[in-house]
This record gives sequence, structure tokens and C-alpha cells, in this order.
Amino acid sequence: MPDTPTIRLAADIGGTFTDVVLDAGGQRRTRKVLTTPSAPEDGVLEGISLVLGDAGLQFSDIDVFVHGTTLATNAIIERRGAKTALIATAGFRDILEIGTESRYDQYDLTLEKPRPLVPRSLRFTVPERIDARGRVQLALDEAALSALTAQLAAEGVQSVAIAFLHAYANPAHEQRAGALIRAALPGVSVTLASEVCPEVREYERTSTAVANAYVQPLMEGYLGRMAAALEGRQYRGATYLVTSGGGLTALETAQRFPVRLVESGPAGGAIFAAQVALRANEQRVLSFDMGGTTAKVCLIEKGEPATSRFFEVDRTARFLKGSGLPLRIPVIEMVEIGAGGGSIAQVDAMQRVTVGPESASSVPGPACYGRGGTRPAVTDADVALGLIEPEGFAGGSMTLEPARSLAALDEAVGQKLGLSPEMAAYAVYEMVCENMASAARVHAAERGAVIAQHTMIAFGGAAPLHAARVAEKVGVTRVVVPPNAGVGSAVGFLAAPVAYEIVRSRPARLDASFDGAAISSLFAEMTAAARALVEPGARGAALFERRIAFMRYVGQGHEITVELPNRALTAEDVAELRRYFEAEYARQFARAIPAAAIEVLNWSVLVSTHAAKPEAAAAVAPAAAPAPSGVRKLFDGKREAHVEVPIYLRDAMLPGARVPGPAIITEMETTTFVSASFDAHIDGSGCIVMEQKAA
Repeated sequence: MPDTPTIRLAADIGGTFTDVVLDAGGQRRTRKVLTTPSAPEDGVLEGISLVLGDAGLQFSDIDVFVHGTTLATNAIIERRGAKTALIATAGFRDILEIGTESRYDQYDLTLEKPRPLVPRSLRFTVPERIDARGRVQLALDEAALSALTAQLAAEGVQSVAIAFLHAYANPAHEQRAGALIRAALPGVSVTLASEVCPEVREYERTSTAVANAYVQPLMEGYLGRMAAALEGRQYRGATYLVTSGGGLTALETAQRFPVRLVESGPAGGAIFAAQVALRANEQRVLSFDMGGTTAKVCLIEKGEPATSRFFEVDRTARFLKGSGLPLRIPVIEMVEIGAGGGSIAQVDAMQRVTVGPESASSVPGPACYGRGGTRPAVTDADVALGLIEPEGFAGGSMTLEPARSLAALDEAVGQKLGLSPEMAAYAVYEMVCENMASAARVHAAERGAVIAQHTMIAFGGAAPLHAARVAEKVGVTRVVVPPNAGVGSAVGFLAAPVAYEIVRSRPARLDASFDGAAISSLFAEMTAAARALVEPGARGAALFERRIAFMRYVGQGHEITVELPNRALTAEDVAELRRYFEAEYARQFARAIPAAAIEVLNWSVLVSTHAAKPEAAAAVAPAAAPAPSGVRKLFDGKREAHVEVPIYLRDAMLPGARVPGPAIITEMETTTFVSASFDAHIDGSGCIVMEQKAA
């Protein structure tokens, strides 16, 4: 982000809460309000009005508004998107059903595949064919396409995805079909796969285009209403949306490619954790983001979150790749599970306590909200255990009702298992912590990381309550809870750079046939397109460019990413590209394969402003903790009894202050539970640092 704006606002719409952060001249104010699912902009505007009132400012005073949302993700998961049709090449009507013909669990006889966003009755084909080199083998049958438009109108289709075979190599047929559909059906949204995902692998490319089409009318409507509401309140600043890859993009680009917003909220959280890691000089970090609906874990090395070009949404099996709908978009790589404060707890047919993925969300919410919810959620368990003070919840916006929590836990869990309401709450707490620990183990294993060697950075409204227990389960000995942890994703939005990444497929072998001039021309075209999307939002800030090649040994099924020099390539660069690839391959897999043939499948360009680099935290001398503000009775499930624990106010704890566990540290947005296994202190940047006690 450029340095000129002095008043910046960020808003993160979650499944349960909408978080708003105002940064005015370096002074930060925050608000949490319940999300309004029927009209999400209402919750955002309420939160903005409250935080501006706190600062004595008006909408017209804001220079920059940065926005992230899970609306696109939730629309896909809950199947609340537009009525969408798919138009494919003749013979490829069922690509969404066939997929890659793989099974995510080879031995599950009742395997459940993800339900396609477009039913078969709305999947159509037209005669046309382009080969893998972009040569037209069969011209587009425009008469067949024109006849199809009448059927689309009769079906009441709101959005259309067009995905023709090999259109990544030559998009002419898709472009012509899109023009004809738009002319015949002016009120219908049209998505071209060659624009959303111009890459090989037809199933993933088609799935990404369909997802974009499915959420586009919803997101266009929401973003349009939000822009109009802001304008009506005299807002005149710049508006940005956070993408899944952690960059900022303009409102118009977000409306055109809403599929890039599916993980915008979690991406902000990863940016926030990366900033905390840089400030604390933590080289290996596991970020743990637990909000009202989901929990996310992400590995961060040397201040850089792990990234990927592949993401699955709506998995039918929680930890199994291939069980969700695939999207090929730039994304910060993380594991996300339905384990938030609103996740519903129940007893299954095998008499096991289960938590999530179903969520009480903000409406009706957990039982303790007193808004009509009767089923117990994780927040109810936290309240019943005494971890959450009922008064002043969510920044003082709510007062919780513990009696409702105990009644819901007793009915749904306790009576079925012969447990007291408090022991039922402890069972739910343990189960949700184990779910998150399992997610962390899986993510670390997939990345080849030793999780115990990482520092955990915990944020989100619910994470500080559970972080110590999750750390105990995975062997992490150091946990950091940064300031403003309860609204961490929104804070992360303010540190995100304006950026856009473009990926194109053009297979090339690293041998005598390598055409460096053609690849350089492709890079120039991609760079120009990315700069056109970034420069208006950069507002004069310096830009940098990063080039990536997706490379593999010939015959392999998957690629690794290799960073390339930012210059024109020639045939003489083949040896150097081979060295780059073999070095990265050896780093990941401990060896390279001498003299084996190498090919590049995709090429990528990222154009971005420079992300803000925080200053390192100052060292502080140990200091005494302030006197406790009181004590609270917690239910200790191991002892099956209540124990008294001191309460400390975070605002009263100066850098260096130390408190032994167990203890509770309270603040406006969240509460940190320091378990008996940890001691805590405040570091030079105001973070709560929990360190495991010596054995």
C-alpha cells in the first residue's frame, strides 16, 4: 500500500462476526458486530459507523477502504449461488462429473463426491474443436449456439460459464461464443474459462470457470450495493478487495473474477501472522486463526506464507484432497475446517462427541446468544467452562447467557453420554482442540515440516481461548497472541500489497527446441495485462514483478514452482533454467535426476506493490505483572472440579510483565487462556507470549 493515505479502514465479513478496523494516523480502533447474512453490507455499514463514531470521523474522511469477505465461499458451500449453465465442447458435457477419474479414498465403497454447481440438465455442448497447440480443427457452430440461447432464456439461467477444449491455447471460440451470449441475453453474466483460468487441465479449468459464474451475480450485486451505500454516505476514497492470494485488487476486477475472493478473509489472517512473525523475528511459524465459523492453519517461513495455485472448496471429507471442488487460483495455502466458535456440537450414532462443520453462524447463533439458537456450539462450551466472561462479549456488543449454554450442552451431549453439563462442555472443548490439532498435523506433514519446531501465532476471536491446548497436543512450546488478535484478518488487510497474478499455459521443453523469444513475448503480454490491473490501485507506488515457471521432469504428473530472472529469455538460458529447476527440486525432494528431460507447463507473472515491512520488536526487561483484576471459577475437566484462576487486563500489562499459568488475560475483542503448562509475558510489541514451563 502507498504511504500517502492517513485514514484507512478495513472490514472482514466472517460467517458469524464482521470485524472493522480503523487506522487513523497510526492510531487503531476496532469494532466487532454480528454478520447480517441476508444483507451483508448492513453489518459492514453498522461496524463502520460505530468505529467512525468512536474516532469522531465521517465516511468522507476515509482515504482507503479495504474489504474481505467469505461470501463467495459460503455461497458455494451452501449452494446459494446463481442458476448457472455450462457450455462445453461437444462430447464434454460431463466433465464436471468425470473429473480426473480418481478417487480420493480408494477403499470407501460409499464414497461421496462433491456435488457439481451445475446440474446435468443445465450443461450443454456445441460443435467446435481447437487442439492443444491452438489450431482450429472444427469451426464454432454459431447456429447451434444461437439455438441454445433460447433454451437458456427459457430455463431462467442467470449466469453462463463457457469452457471449450484447449481454449487456454486459443481463446477465439470462447470469445466469440461469449459475445453471442451477451448479445442475445444482456442480463445474464458470462464467464470465459480462458479469462478466469487460462491453463491446462480441463477439469480444474472448467470447475474454476463454473465457480466464478456461480457466484458472480451474487458478488456483483453485493459489491454494487456496498459501493452505492458508501457513495450515499459521502465516501470518496479508494476501495480494494482482498484476493485469496493475499493481494489487493480493484472493485471492478473483483466483480469480474469473484472466484479469486473465495479465501480473502483467511488470506488477511495469514498476512497478519506474517507481519507478527517479522516483528518478532520468528523464522518458522504456524498461524492459527479461529473465528466464529471456521479455523485455519497456515505455515509461514521467514515471514512468507506458503502459497499455491490450487484450492479445494466444500470438501466432503475433511482432510482428503480430491473430495472438494477444485479451483485453480492464486491462494495462500492453508487447511480450513469447520471448527469455529459457532460450530455445532452433538453426539453421533457411535456415541462420539463431534464438532462441526455445521455452524450456528450469527443467525440464530450459539445458545448463549439468546437469539433463538438451541443447539450447543463451541462458544457455549467455552462459556460453560468459565473461559468467557458473559458481560462485554465481542467488544462489549453482547451479553451472553450461561444458563442457556448449560441447558443446550446437557440436552445435546450430557444426557446422551451420562455427563454433567460441565463435563459435556469439557468434552466439546477437547474435541474441537483435537480437530484443530489434527488439521495442523496434516498441513505440516503435507509440507514436510516438523510442527514442534514452529511458533504458533494465534488470532481470531476464539483462537486465544484454545491455542494453549492445541499447542500442548501438537508439541508447540511457544505461542504468540498479538494485539488486536480478535480482528486479526482485518488488520492484515491493511498490510496487504496491491497485486495481481496471471498464469498462462504454454508447454516448452528445455532442449534445443526452446523458443526464448516466444516465451519472452508471452511474459511481456502477461506483464502488461497485470500492470493494467494493478497500476490504478497502486496510486503511484513503486511496483515489482516476479516471474515463475511451473516445471517438471517429462512424464511427471505435477509441477514445482521455480522463480525466473526478470528479463527476456533466449535459447542460451536453457542450461541456467535447468540449474534453477534442479536446485529447487533437490531442495524439496533431496535429489535431482541427472540428464532427465525437463519441461515447463505454465508461466506466471505477479505484479505488486511492496508490502509493508514492520520494525522488529524492542527487547524488554522482565517486569512484575499488575495485580489481578479479579478471579474466575473455571471448570477443570481433568479434576472434574472448579478451580479459581486470576484474571488480568491486557491493557494494564506493560511490556515485560509476566504471569504464571493458569491465568486469564482479557481484552475488548477476545480472551487468552494461559493453561497450567505455560507462563506468559508481554514482549516489546505488546504480544502475549506463552512459553511452556520447564518439565
